Amino acid sequence: MTRLPVGAFLDRWLLHLPGHISDGTLDDYEDTVRLHLKPGLGRHKLTKLTVAQVDALWQAKPEAGYKANSVRNMRAVLRKALGQAEREGLVMRNVAALSMPRRVPVEEGRTLTVKEGKRLLGTVADHRMGVLVLLALVFGLRRGEALGLMWNAFDLDARTLRVTHSVKRLKNRDLGSTAANTRIVISELKTRRSRRVLCLTPELLEAVKRHKAAHNKERLKAGEDWTEHGLMFPTAFGNPSDPDTFSHLFSRLAKKADLGHWHPHEVRHSGASLMLTQGTPLHVVSEVLGHVSIAITKDVYGHLLEGDRRAATEAISSALLGKQPRVAPKVAPEDTEDTG
Repeated sequence: MTRLPVGAFLDRWLLHLPGHISDGTLDDYEDTVRLHLKPGLGRHKLTKLTVAQVDALWQAKPEAGYKANSVRNMRAVLRKALGQAEREGLVMRNVAALSMPRRVPVEEGRTLTVKEGKRLLGTVADHRMGVLVLLALVFGLRRGEALGLMWNAFDLDARTLRVTHSVKRLKNRDLGSTAANTRIVISELKTRRSRRVLCLTPELLEAVKRHKAAHNKERLKAGEDWTEHGLMFPTAFGNPSDPDTFSHLFSRLAKKADLGHWHPHEVRHSGASLMLTQGTPLHVVSEVLGHVSIAITKDVYGHLLEGDRRAATEAISSALLGKQPRVAPKVAPEDTEDTG
């Protein structure tokens, strides 16, 4: 084992991961190992790998055009893999954990204004995916979450819609299959924060009801060609919608609205920003977005709270330092001189 190359160890590590992490995460790990870790470090002996060699890889990646967050993800995967090697006694220390992490600058990203949001919604109003765009913008839904909304999670009486599933494109791991390299799957959301309840306003409720009627007509039209999955926004034949195909569709719709090219993730970012600028408390926005913690929401959208912070400072400053109305001191009756 002392002569085991890093690349061979990483391959072995990946083989033991199925069943311990989600298929989507496994896909990401495999891509990181194949595209970055093995080409950069795979030839080195596992026991001889140094912090300097790992740092050199992190230094080279930004020079090759990779963003700091991508480099941090590479480091995280290597750190996890070498953590297993350390537990097995194959290495004395985890050099990835000792390597220098890249600082990730906060990027504010684009957001739709209220005017642009109205223009987009007006453009997509009659499209079969128009209500999906509406819900994604109002609630800041992830692309996969919006495509994975289920009819059995819609409660008309309670006026709520639960986010329970996601549609993803994953690698096809059936090596004996003649199918494509990837497949589209409906997966249940795993974390408590990601499974959440959305409260519908009367306007949103009416939009979902109209979509339900159109959905039923589409299902009847498809007849025996329809495959039922319980999805609110499937293809014209009931199957899960391809996330990449939806991204291309959304870009075309945004261009039709004279907004230029936009990605569905920017709709999520826009929804969060609009909630905050309309005065929604940060912890509520975090819950609506399904973030793991409020710290993530603050890191991404904290710059939008400057107005709130300034208003809070002005309020306390006015209370403690501002001019207070003068009140005449009360004089006890017995202290008053009788001038009569």
